[in-house]
Amino acid sequence: MTLDKQEYKNMKMKNLRWWVVSLVALATVINYIDRSALSVLWPDIVQDLFPEKSDLERKQIYANISIVFILSYAFGQAIFGKIFDWVGTRLGFVLSIGVWSLATAAHAFAQGVLSFSIFRAILGVAEAGNWPGAAKSNADWFPSKERALAQGIFNSGAAIGGIIAIPLIAYLTVFFNWQMVFVVIGLVGLLWLVPWIILVKAPPKSHPWITEDERAYILSGQRTVESDTTSEEDEYNPTTKELLSRKQSWGVIIASAAIDPIWWLFVFWIPIYLNEVYQMDVKAIGIYGWVPYVGAMIGAWFGGLLAQNRIKAGWNVDKTRKLTITLGCLIMLPALLAMANPGGPTTAVIIMAVILFGFQTAIGNVQTLPSDLYGKKAVGTLSGFSGMAAKLGALGLTALVPILTADGNYTPAFVIGASLAVIAMLAIWVLIPKVEPLKSQK
Repeated sequence: MTLDKQEYKNMKMKNLRWWVVSLVALATVINYIDRSALSVLWPDIVQDLFPEKSDLERKQIYANISIVFILSYAFGQAIFGKIFDWVGTRLGFVLSIGVWSLATAAHAFAQGVLSFSIFRAILGVAEAGNWPGAAKSNADWFPSKERALAQGIFNSGAAIGGIIAIPLIAYLTVFFNWQMVFVVIGLVGLLWLVPWIILVKAPPKSHPWITEDERAYILSGQRTVESDTTSEEDEYNPTTKELLSRKQSWGVIIASAAIDPIWWLFVFWIPIYLNEVYQMDVKAIGIYGWVPYVGAMIGAWFGGLLAQNRIKAGWNVDKTRKLTITLGCLIMLPALLAMANPGGPTTAVIIMAVILFGFQTAIGNVQTLPSDLYGKKAVGTLSGFSGMAAKLGALGLTALVPILTADGNYTPAFVIGASLAVIAMLAIWVLIPKVEPLKSQK
C-alpha cells in the first residue's frame, strides 16, 4: 500500500521533536565513532607508516595530529555557528555530516603526518558543526522546560559513541585493514543523511508533518516557563559585536573553555594512560577503555532529567541551570583529585566514569544557556563562539599533557582538570547573575 500525494502531504507524526533529537543523537554517535577511529587504529597505523619511530616519537606524532584536529574543530565551531544561523538546521547538518563522512573515508589514503593532518583538519572543521547545530535544533524544536533533557539525549550520543567506538572498530579490524575501516565508517555517515533530509523538512512552525498540538506546545514554550507569551519579534537577537559585549555571553564562553578540556583530556588520553600506567595492550584497552563513557551516558541523561524535574517542580530556569552545573562540577572535583593515586586499573576507570558522569551532568545545561539568554537567531552564534573557546582550552591542555606526563605521572594533568571545574562554576555564578532572556541595552 502506497501513500498518494494528498495523503503524503496530510501525514502527521506524533512527537516529531523527539524523532528529530534522536536523529541528532545518532549523528553524534557517528561523530564520535569517526573521530575515535584514529586512536583505536593507531597501533596498526604506526606499525604500517612509522615503524622506525620510538614510542615517545609516536606519542608526540599522535599529540600533534590531535592538536591539528582541535584547532580545526575550534575554527569549525565558530564558522558553523554562523552557517547554521544562516541556512538553518536542515541544510547545516547536511553540510556538516556530509563533509566529515567524506573526510573520514579519505583517511584511508593517508601516507604520513602531513596527509593525516590535512584529513584530520577537514574532519575537525566539519564535525564541529554537530554541536552548534544541535544547540540550534534544540532551540527550534523544544520549549524551555524540555531543552536540558533534549540536550542530555543529544549528549548521550557522544557517550554512546565513546562506548561502542573501541569495540566496534576493533571488531571491524578482524575483517578489514585500517584503511577499509575508515571507508566503512565514513559511508555510515552518508547513509544518515537519507532519513534526515526526509524527516526534517522545515522548522516546527511550518513543518507539514507536525501535529497542531505539538506545534502549539513547542512554540508556546520557546522562551522560558516564566515568559511563554514572548513573541518572535520580542526575542533579543543582537549583532555579533553586541553579543560579545554582554558579560553573560562571556560567562558561557569562559565556562565552556574551562569545562570542555576535562572531557577531551579523557577522550584523547584514556588509551595512552592505560598503556603507560598499567602497561595494557590494545586488547586490554578495548576491555577497559569504554567503561568511563558509561558514566558519561548516565550523566547526560541524569543532568537533563534533573533539570526537567526541577522546572516541573516550579523552579525557575536560573536556579535549575545553576544547581545542575554546580552539582556536576562538584562531582568532578574530588574524583579528578582522586586520579592522582587511583590504585588498580578497575578503580581508575570507575573513577574516570564518575568524572565523566559529573561532566555530562553539567555540560548539557551549559550548552542550553545560549538559548536561555538569546533569541533563536543568535543561539548558533554564541554556541559557535563558546564551542571555539572550549576547543582552544582543550588544545592548550592537550599540548601540555606530553610535557606534564613526560615521567609517566599524570597527577599534574588531573590537578589542572580539577582547577578548571572550579573556574567553570565561578564563570556561571559571577558573570551570569540570572539566567533569563536578555533584552537590548539600547
